[in-house]
Amino acid sequence: MSMISGLSLRLQSSFKRAMKFARQELGVVTALGVVAGGLVVFADLAEDLVDGENQSFDEAILAWTHPHPDTHDAIGPAWLQEAMMDFTSLGGLAVLVLFALIAVGFLLMQKKPWSALMLGVALGGGLMLSEGMKAVFDRGRPPEIYQAVETINASFPSGHTLMSTVFYLTLGVMLERIFARRRLKIYVMGVAILIAGLVGISRVYLAAHWASDVLAGWALGAAWAMVCWLITYAVQRHWARRGQSLDQIGGIDGT
Repeated sequence: MSMISGLSLRLQSSFKRAMKFARQELGVVTALGVVAGGLVVFADLAEDLVDGENQSFDEAILAWTHPHPDTHDAIGPAWLQEAMMDFTSLGGLAVLVLFALIAVGFLLMQKKPWSALMLGVALGGGLMLSEGMKAVFDRGRPPEIYQAVETINASFPSGHTLMSTVFYLTLGVMLERIFARRRLKIYVMGVAILIAGLVGISRVYLAAHWASDVLAGWALGAAWAMVCWLITYAVQRHWARRGQSLDQIGGIDGT
């Protein structure tokens, strides 16, 4: 009986410590949850793709957004397609590299080379993930008769979606840590999520990707962005334990 009682006390103590950690490190817990959830979703989508279970869902979405297969026009007014063309450019590699160079320049002027390095690692790693997964699955794009934009490589996952999710989420996390007020933090992260969301939706609307390609891009992109944040956070905590501010070594405070 005493053994059971002792085990119960240890379990209660472990649970209390876990809850205390969760309250104190909510950002870490949330990031770990996003990493785990993103990887699970991506794995499920990849498995369904190999088994051919995605196709009926993807074709249903394509038929709904493009009811007239004899034209490139999707549902909605003409201005909506123009808007989607603009949104999709926000996930283009040239635009992301330009924005990244601007952000890196700003961070270097603020004497935060670690932040600049991490942003570059996030974007470069996202590109490697995108191209690597495309090569592995080698999925064909939606039929050309539907496509409103040119496409050049495999479809799964959506590179525009993955890269925009990585870049805008990483940049959003960097910016939100600058602000003390909670409403500004929420606003910055909300904008980052909105842009990544619009890029993904535009890829389906323009028939550049199947819907499951975009879902996979969101999932894998969010997971990688949070991995980069966790690495940054771990380095920050390491130097804090040594009693040294990262500002003193050109640190990553503010990321």
